[in-house]
Amino acid sequence: METFKGVRVTQQDGKLTAAVTNLSDADLDAGDVTIAVEYSTVNYKDGLAITGAGNIIKRFPMIPGIDLAGVVTASSNPAFQTGDRVTLNGFEAGVTHNGGYAQRARVRGDWLVKLPPNVSTRQAAAIGTAGYAAMLCVLALERGGVQGGDVVVTGASGGVGSVAIALLAKAGYRVVASTGRASEEPYLRSLGAAEIIDRATLSSPAQRPIGAERWAGGVDTVGSHTLVNVLAQTRYGGTVAAVGLAQGLDLPASMVPFIMRSVTLAGVDTVNAPMKLREQAWSRLATDLDPALLESMTTVIGLADAPGLAAQVLKGGVRGRTLVDVNA
Repeated sequence: METFKGVRVTQQDGKLTAAVTNLSDADLDAGDVTIAVEYSTVNYKDGLAITGAGNIIKRFPMIPGIDLAGVVTASSNPAFQTGDRVTLNGFEAGVTHNGGYAQRARVRGDWLVKLPPNVSTRQAAAIGTAGYAAMLCVLALERGGVQGGDVVVTGASGGVGSVAIALLAKAGYRVVASTGRASEEPYLRSLGAAEIIDRATLSSPAQRPIGAERWAGGVDTVGSHTLVNVLAQTRYGGTVAAVGLAQGLDLPASMVPFIMRSVTLAGVDTVNAPMKLREQAWSRLATDLDPALLESMTTVIGLADAPGLAAQVLKGGVRGRTLVDVNA
């Protein structure tokens, strides 16, 4: 039986181990589309899965990787033909269903998005869940009517933050990047940030339920006290898109910004978002994200390096997007 390489996470006595191993089609899950995977990525959720910090993998063994991009090699789904270039983001890949850290995948066709003609599989994976999430945040701000003024992006040097800055700046917003790494200022400005602030200005417990109006909108990847402070400083009628939980699951906030300033808190889900919204996001990414900026924020690693990067992602020590070449 033909074999291929993949990362497999196993569990013994409560301890998780991730290693590259030889796999076969018998190791894949049921599905109506088979894909020759070319690229995956390393996201925060991948870090939680591989290290076990999030206790999110639901069965073992598991091929991790919440993203994949590749070419269809077989399909019984009428929507997909051999040779189609596709991407998968979320739908519990790498959690309840084998994911993208392997050279082959078998999945349900209704989880897949056909790539726009001008987006390569490499670019699609570099965008990944993080970039797709950033686009969903931009769409949320647009639906909320955010048209001008300062838009703050927290966790700015991470994957979601990096792509969000590039998208927002191109759309004409004045982007303020919040980061705990002052050394990243040149990088963030290269993506389009007009101003850099220290994350400490937003990460402490709020002293007042409402503050001076500063933000027309926001993209928050951090949650907890940071999100509370962003909301407290959001201008009347503003919208904040929340997509991350790096600081915590809690939201120790007041109702005051919502009632007195008509602020909207828009939650952004990437895992189970409907296909129509996914396709809208990918269509916009194909036109709104500068390929040169995407390349500048992307680092490429091989399949064997992916597990070791997981802990670094959780510590916030990884800049931008990390592309996994599963054939390297």
